[in-house]
This record gives sequence, C-alpha cells and structure tokens, in this order.
Amino acid sequence: MSLHEDAVLVLKGYEGQPELRDVYLEHLAAHPDGVYKPCRAGHVTGSALVIDPERERVLLTLHKKLGMWLQMGGHCEPGDATLADVALREAREESGIASGLSLLPGGPVRLDRHPIPAPCNWHLDVQYAALAPAGAVAEISEESLDLRWFPYEEVAAVADTSVVRLLEATLARL
Repeated sequence: MSLHEDAVLVLKGYEGQPELRDVYLEHLAAHPDGVYKPCRAGHVTGSALVIDPERERVLLTLHKKLGMWLQMGGHCEPGDATLADVALREAREESGIASGLSLLPGGPVRLDRHPIPAPCNWHLDVQYAALAPAGAVAEISEESLDLRWFPYEEVAAVADTSVVRLLEATLARL
C-alpha cells in the first residue's frame, strides 16, 4: 500500500471534523502526489503532540521559520509507509527522544488545515498524540529555536488555538 492510499484509508476512518476531512479526501482524489511537498495545491503533513500524562505536560518546539510554539511535525517523505509513521518520525526527530515514544491509540486526534507561503500554499495536517516514556529527556534539533515542556495550563498562553485544540482533544481521549 502506498502512503497516498494509507492517507485515504486513515481519513475515511476518521470520524471527527467531517467537513475538513472531506476537504482532505477531495484533495487526495484530485492530486495523486497530494501527500508530498512538491504538490503545489498543498500537501498532507503529519504531526504529533508529545505528551507526558504522568507529569501533566506537553513538549513544544519553537519553530525556526515560524517563530511559534508548535507540536512536532513535518512533511511526508518517500520512505514513510503510513501517516502514523510520518507523525512518529517527526516526533522523534524534533524532540530528540529517540526511543520509547508511542502514538496514542485510536488514530489521528485532529485535523488542521493552514496556509503556508508559496509555492506549497497549504498544509493539510493530520495530527496525532505521542506518549512520552517515563523519564524522557528531550534534545533540541536543528529545526528548532527552542524545545520546552509546558504544563497543560500554560499551553494557551504560549501557543496558537490549533495547538490548544489539539491538546484538548488529546486530553479528552486519554
């Protein structure tokens, strides 16, 4: 199965946000390359909110290009077999937590479509949550300006509404 086919199956099985889900499915139906960065109409991305439920905190990265506190995430790559693989790979790369991260069961937590500068135009982000192992030590990557654990109650003060909604949906699933 290709990453494109996996994305279609994952989205068809996702029960939340039906209108936005349909936008994603229409995009993939119209663009066989719609999961990859070269697709100028936009492309699917995968992200994961790294969460430590035991200590009631989340790990956010200060994005180098955007200057915003965000969950870990990025573009699909040719070696990725599934959207879950994309989200978990990005979480590992950007958090520096090389082992022990696991995706919260149940598939994606949310979807978020946001504009980005040309030539890409749109990110169609499929958002997961990744559970941090006990005692996880994060290490900043070259993609970040900073990396920091935030208590749940501080996230709204530092991040935009998309991250706050992702945290709320993640906590509702725990």
